Amino acid sequence: MRGGTIWSMENEFAPATENQALKERIIARIRDEGPITFRDFMAMALYEPRLGYYCSGRETMGRDGDYLTSPEVSPIFSAMVGRQLREMWQVMGAPDRWNIAEAGAGNGTLCRDVLRWAHRGALEFFEAIRYLIVEPIPSVEARQRERLQADALESKVCWLNEMPDVVEGCVVSNELLDSMPVRRVRIDDGELREIFVDRDEKQFREEVQESSTPEIGRYFERLGLLPGEGCTSEVNLAAVEWMSRTGAALRSGFVLTFDYGYEAEELYTPWRKDGTLLCFYKHNPSNNPYARIGRQDMTSHVDFTSLRYAGEMAGLKTLGLVTQSEFLTNLGIGEALPGHNDKLSLEERLARRRGVSELVDPAGLGRIKVLVQTKGIDVSHLIGLGLSD
Repeated sequence: MRGGTIWSMENEFAPATENQALKERIIARIRDEGPITFRDFMAMALYEPRLGYYCSGRETMGRDGDYLTSPEVSPIFSAMVGRQLREMWQVMGAPDRWNIAEAGAGNGTLCRDVLRWAHRGALEFFEAIRYLIVEPIPSVEARQRERLQADALESKVCWLNEMPDVVEGCVVSNELLDSMPVRRVRIDDGELREIFVDRDEKQFREEVQESSTPEIGRYFERLGLLPGEGCTSEVNLAAVEWMSRTGAALRSGFVLTFDYGYEAEELYTPWRKDGTLLCFYKHNPSNNPYARIGRQDMTSHVDFTSLRYAGEMAGLKTLGLVTQSEFLTNLGIGEALPGHNDKLSLEERLARRRGVSELVDPAGLGRIKVLVQTKGIDVSHLIGLGLSD
């Protein structure tokens, strides 16, 4: 996208695919305040109370939704994560009580399936688990409770609106950070500028102005680089702030982060002219964030260099960064493939094979990055990272 770009929604999509009330609220804000940052536009589109994409109560995730996450593909994913969490618990001395704090738990599928796995095959670990779901959106929490009530697992789970001040155990997130509102920037004649969103009678219009906050400049100063001339890029200050808060809250234990992204040099490479922002509706990608407002997901790739730096400033030590394919393979996902003696129907065998294949596909979910950080403990081995004594 370029400064001054006009995005028309006339006749592009049926009116039913837009949240008209949300669209009018955004237009009213622009009319009252003038152009708003892309970050503010994205925040309203996704998180405006009762109207935003994640807050309206609509089902957004899964094969019948707009996008698919690893826990929704197959319970095998959660079983592998459960294996890693159990090893982390053992590294910490197998205490009688151990916290798993999941931020942004979606439909609650990862929580449910980790608890199922532990109850069936790691009972001592199951008894130690205290599962905290950090979920600020009431309609999402309601879906999570419904899913966990069906399995009589709700007694193991505690819901919180925000991360507790002190955590001992493991903080887990899966595709949380890439859904946070981002600032979009552009390099013009060597200068770092920010993209704002304006509106005329019919269209949204992007304008390039001076940055709204000095934090954007400091972000790139820490990295020691800038995107290429003419490039449009995303800056996820919210993800960096989240990692800083998480690192400060963790007294001892691990941070386990799954997300799409790159190291900074690859994310901001000069050939990446238009950044990584994508929108999804019914699993179809689009690069137009101004269509289907409140009805489509928006996501951008995470800068893992800045995440690691933020964690280190908060006392975290980086143990490793691997792809999800590597992580799951190290944990033995191949063992989940059905053998000749498995008492499974043909349909079940095929479903299991499809699930494993999707989870490790290097062109799909397998390219998700897995960042493991720790604090307050010595770790010499971790199966998911391929670390051994």
